[in-house]
Amino acid sequence: MTVERFGAVTFRGKPLTVIGEPLRVGDVAPDVELVAPDLSPFRIRSTDGKIRILSVVPSLDTGVCDAQTRRFDQEVARFGDEVVLITVSADLPFAQRRWAAEANAQHVILASDHREMAFGQAYGTWVKELRLEQRAVFVLDRDGTIRYAEYVPEIAQHPNYDAVLEAVRSLLGQPEPR
Repeated sequence: MTVERFGAVTFRGKPLTVIGEPLRVGDVAPDVELVAPDLSPFRIRSTDGKIRILSVVPSLDTGVCDAQTRRFDQEVARFGDEVVLITVSADLPFAQRRWAAEANAQHVILASDHREMAFGQAYGTWVKELRLEQRAVFVLDRDGTIRYAEYVPEIAQHPNYDAVLEAVRSLLGQPEPR
């Protein structure tokens, strides 16, 4: 049975419907097949053993999504090889590839949910009326357990970057920067 949550997100103040149940800290992150920019299949579990930031954006071709992805790309570089950034959107893989080249993004894995919206349904981020993802961020530990989950209630708002990065530092056993 598909769960629909009307009003779970807004766009410019207008309530919209989100498909799928929200995930919580302590849940095991669902593994779904997404599409990489080169059209090959990509699975979240392929990065097991690493700490992961799943940065979910409506479209890389918007200002907030672009800024969010660039910010996390820069932040992840500071953590080294132990942390992986995966940005998920419903953008076509071709658009994701173009964005990555224009942004000179070095540390992000881009994954498209355009085919099935399987990620959106499994993670509770599929905005029905727009067929886009709700802005959200998840931090997964090395075993795939969700250690941080944020569903941004207004599509045009930024996530809480500091809280995301603190969750990553905590998993790495690093102190908070001064």
